[in-house]
Amino acid sequence: MSASPTTVLIVGSGPTGLTLAIDLARRAVDVTIIDKTPQFPRSSRAKGPNPRSLEVLEDLGVVEEVLAAGSAPLPMRKYRGGVPIADAAPFADAHPTPDAPFGRPRTIAQWRLEEALRNRLATYGVRVGLGRELVGLAEGEASVTATLADGGEIEARYVVGCDGGHSAVRKLLGVPFEGKTDETQMMVCGDVEVRGPDRGFWHQWFDEDGAVMLCPIPGTQSGWWFQAGPETDAAGVPVPPSLESFQRLFAKHTGLPGDLLSQAALLSTYRVNERMAERYRVGRVFLAGDAAHVHSIAGGLGMNTGIQDAYNLGWKLARVASGQADPALLDTYEEERLPVAADVLDLSAERLRATMEAIKKPGGGLDTAVTERTTSPGSGYHWSSLARLGRATSRLRAGDRAPDAPCRDVATGTPRRLFEAFAGPHFTLLGFGAGTAPALREASAAHEGELRAYGVDTGTAHGLADDDGHARSAYGVEPGEDLLVLIRPDNHVGLITPAGDRQAVGEYLRAAALERASARHGG
Repeated sequence: MSASPTTVLIVGSGPTGLTLAIDLARRAVDVTIIDKTPQFPRSSRAKGPNPRSLEVLEDLGVVEEVLAAGSAPLPMRKYRGGVPIADAAPFADAHPTPDAPFGRPRTIAQWRLEEALRNRLATYGVRVGLGRELVGLAEGEASVTATLADGGEIEARYVVGCDGGHSAVRKLLGVPFEGKTDETQMMVCGDVEVRGPDRGFWHQWFDEDGAVMLCPIPGTQSGWWFQAGPETDAAGVPVPPSLESFQRLFAKHTGLPGDLLSQAALLSTYRVNERMAERYRVGRVFLAGDAAHVHSIAGGLGMNTGIQDAYNLGWKLARVASGQADPALLDTYEEERLPVAADVLDLSAERLRATMEAIKKPGGGLDTAVTERTTSPGSGYHWSSLARLGRATSRLRAGDRAPDAPCRDVATGTPRRLFEAFAGPHFTLLGFGAGTAPALREASAAHEGELRAYGVDTGTAHGLADDDGHARSAYGVEPGEDLLVLIRPDNHVGLITPAGDRQAVGEYLRAAALERASARHGG
């Protein structure tokens, strides 16, 4: 049993794999995505996308569906001895700003997010192949042959493992998954039906020997996420999760009747895992998401880091597969994303320790896990070989996330955000000031189809007007300064250069930037 050859085979259809599939499909890359499960899971452990992931989802064209299906983060109500003692709203002061359109995360069941992503992927004619388990990988000179449990084979130029913490791809590659599993920090979780608690809060009952947490699942009338420390038997051995066990834990820690809780589903046990793959690439095979890194749940960073892995890898795979860039571009995926995962692992571990200490005290709760670092758009890729050329401004340097800003379309007079200009599978060249007009025309003509150029306050009949100065402020462009800013397809700054340096943009797009950066840094 065989399958038609494909350019990219994605193993795993969670948020990471689906994000990557959409990003490749919209670039007209032939992509196949498979999953070993016989049907789409209704898992909902991840609580939803953070502000940076919402920016990614906006670019992919699914953010409106996600926003409609989800809800804003709820305030947290904390209890001791069954009595409410404190409320916390860690996102109460988080609001959109001109440079960041999503001020707070969105709460949505993971299965609903995956459904939205699958719907978007289907618009490109791509659907997930269910019940297709990977059991073998063999790399040849120009392709990889993936063997499936049913005897079928798929030949692909590249393979990406997005198949979770127990990744078959990672194991077949023999890539070490270094780190630890804390057997002492264990949780049971599931989706339950509950009558009684106010659905306007994420309820958190803490006491000396355990905890129960209930968070309403958006889009349901009585569905809740249930988390608790495990019930143990007389010998101190954790009892497997079940409806009856959940009812006993609920009654014990809340003081409410256990039969208020019913219809427990998706029962699972969770241990704190902190692990990271030693490598993200072996030849033509890549790892992304939980296949490459797993974190503690504190801060809600796991799924979001995976989505952003995919967003980083997608445009690079597409450019190399289409012959637009040297294969060396693919090395920058590990170079950029592995340090991010290491930082996230440290951050989530630190937030878990802080939260575990906080809940020992009255008024402490899961809000301790939320900090500016867990919700910020990220610090970018300053260390990358793709960020070593050009100059910096007072606000930005190459490798930074490119900010948003409200502008006005000069030709139509209608409002237009920078993110709307960036949206799509292309590079974007912003020219600040009238002196950039010749460079914009030249770059647009030379790189038609892969680059879109926009003048900001160039004085021409086309382009964007920065009436309120938000764009110049966000990009650190001084009054009267003429500056070119090249934005990568993953909405990070690739290059900042004076208007007179017209060759720099072309060199970057040809990946000559890799060679020049390597030479300058002795690499």
